[in-house]
Amino acid sequence: MSEQWLSADDIASHLGVSKDTVYTWIHTQEMPAHKIGRLWKFQASEVDDWVRQGGASSGENE
Repeated sequence: MSEQWLSADDIASHLGVSKDTVYTWIHTQEMPAHKIGRLWKFQASEVDDWVRQGGASSGENE
């Protein structure tokens, strides 16, 4: 059973954030992402686990 790879646009839509936020999280919050060529690809299950563990928390009130 193989999970489909999602693009940055897809994962941004899945999380309800902008694509810029996704790229920021990759570089500053260690969001799970895989670079394939020049594109970032995501597994929804990895990202969902990361969010549940508090990975998207910036520690600031938004």
